[in-house]
Amino acid sequence: MSGTGEGQNGQGGNGAAQPRLQVVGQYIKDLSFENPGMPSANAAGRPQIDLNVDLQARQMDAEHFEVELKLRVSAQSDNKPMFLLELVYAGLFHLQNVPDEMRQPALLIEAPHILFPFARRIVADVVRDGGMPPLLVEPIDFASLYRARAGELRQGVA
Repeated sequence: MSGTGEGQNGQGGNGAAQPRLQVVGQYIKDLSFENPGMPSANAAGRPQIDLNVDLQARQMDAEHFEVELKLRVSAQSDNKPMFLLELVYAGLFHLQNVPDEMRQPALLIEAPHILFPFARRIVADVVRDGGMPPLLVEPIDFASLYRARAGELRQGVA
């Protein structure tokens, strides 16, 4: 039943193995929530939200990589802190047949794109459980972040 042109080992009809990024596991690595603004937060107006995003990838063995998506969300109202949430959400990924030049984009664009919806839900739930309306983090363009970081690295070398 190989009507799709794939052999039993997942190779295409031309014998070349296809690149593959597989999620092995996802998990909360670190979570912190400080809520100094309660109970007066409900009376305050709309808070100013500050979001910081960071990504890190590290090789575990020849084909396994851990990617960490770090989100830091702080909220202030009238220059008083409302809450601070720090989340490190990680995933273990198995990369097969990924060329070296595509490894970084796979780990710093595709992998966080997979992790983000889960991290976004955790942020919304924790903020809601802290007594405030759920905070829905806007989707993040990880490709733009990757290009910006690569540009910064090139300028630092030049």
